Amino acid sequence: MEMSATHESTPSGGWHRAFQDLSREHGFEPLRVEGSIPSELEGTLFRNGPSLFSSYGTRYGHWFDGDGAVSAVKLGGGKAEGAIRLVQTEGLLAERKAGRRIFSIYGTAAAGWPLRRLGGGRVKNAANTSVMIWDQRLFALYEGGKPTELSIEDLSTIGESTLGGTVTTPFSAHPHRIAARKASYNFGLAYGKDTVLHLYELRDDGGTRRMATHKLPAPTTLHDFIATDRFLIFLITPVRLRLLPFLLGRGSVSQNLHWRPEEGVEVLVVPIDDPEKATRFRADPSYQWHFANAFERDGELVLDRVRYPDFGSNLWLGEAPLGGQGTEAMGTFHRTTIDPKARTLRSEEVWQESCEFPTVAPGVIGKPYRFAYVAAHAPGKRREMYQRIAKIDVESGSASQAELPHGHYPSEPIFVPRPGGSAEDHGWLLSLVYDAGSHTSHLAILDAAAIEKGPIARAHFDHHVPLTFHGRWMRG
Repeated sequence: MEMSATHESTPSGGWHRAFQDLSREHGFEPLRVEGSIPSELEGTLFRNGPSLFSSYGTRYGHWFDGDGAVSAVKLGGGKAEGAIRLVQTEGLLAERKAGRRIFSIYGTAAAGWPLRRLGGGRVKNAANTSVMIWDQRLFALYEGGKPTELSIEDLSTIGESTLGGTVTTPFSAHPHRIAARKASYNFGLAYGKDTVLHLYELRDDGGTRRMATHKLPAPTTLHDFIATDRFLIFLITPVRLRLLPFLLGRGSVSQNLHWRPEEGVEVLVVPIDDPEKATRFRADPSYQWHFANAFERDGELVLDRVRYPDFGSNLWLGEAPLGGQGTEAMGTFHRTTIDPKARTLRSEEVWQESCEFPTVAPGVIGKPYRFAYVAAHAPGKRREMYQRIAKIDVESGSASQAELPHGHYPSEPIFVPRPGGSAEDHGWLLSLVYDAGSHTSHLAILDAAAIEKGPIARAHFDHHVPLTFHGRWMRG
């Protein structure tokens, strides 16, 4: 069933209203349902994103800066309930107690005179990027801080966690679960005399360990990595952080990041069974925020990612809360092949349209696969937010697309398998969509096998949810 728009069309650019502060927090309450939610679709979608965009009179300088709020939509019996709450981080509470900004954030430097900014390297844990469901617990993640645990029942904040004492430094927002090992893997970057990459294993049974540490050649940033059944794979891009000026409070993290293409990408391939021994080599420069999947093939490692020619997307992300200032998003879906023995990397464009937030069916993670799901720009609209959801056939390079109504802006599509489904598109795509015309948000549900028909159902909040980054589905 193809659904029509629920409001009159809105002027182009209405998406910028999504970057208004969250208007209200609430626990689970019924959502208005349009269409029919499949009866087999039972579980909860948790999502995270920046939801406060200023602090004490200062507009934050980057999309990554906003204080996080975790939202949830619970589906069952054809009905939907929604909840959303700000994450009460230690930094947010400290600033409210002080009545002023205290911390630097990614794109906003600490406030005050230089002596007050001294030590500006204290970065607020905004808890605004993703969520992790592990050991029947829910965490809000932000790569500049430790995991923040939330109540899985009502989204109230429990507090920062070291996961049993294992995580003592920042913890990335992008853990990856390897089903064959019954464990999830993640990393964290620590800055100091040396820049160090810490590797973590979180077993499904609740056990944790720090696997290894690897020294990096210079201060950098690292947002995501990818894994196969046997390897953790990092592409460390030539973004360099001017650490001393930042520590002295001279600008934000983002303002002290510089693109150094002459240094190339460092490829780091870590065997999970022997994590202190890694293969390392240099390759041509490129950038990525997110990977879709990876698998092994004839001694090579095949990685799929959204590849950028440089770090210009950081400027696009910074301009987004201001309604866009002219920078175009330039990321396209690429297949990257690494030969660890020959120490080579080659990359080929699979789909030429601008896109981001790639996901795959959970059953094909770490395996050869066919379909990746992305949020995508409409032609000629790379300065705006994403307007479409696309299903990329990574074998042929073709794509099916859901053309959403004008003024509807989707988030990352999350695939939920149909019970008993055998194919990687037997299931549904869930995307939290901002509707600029009504200034509200809704969960859109699409049949993954026929996304070109558009949403089969929508579950409507009565307010807007600021645009989110990442989410996770929990069945049941």
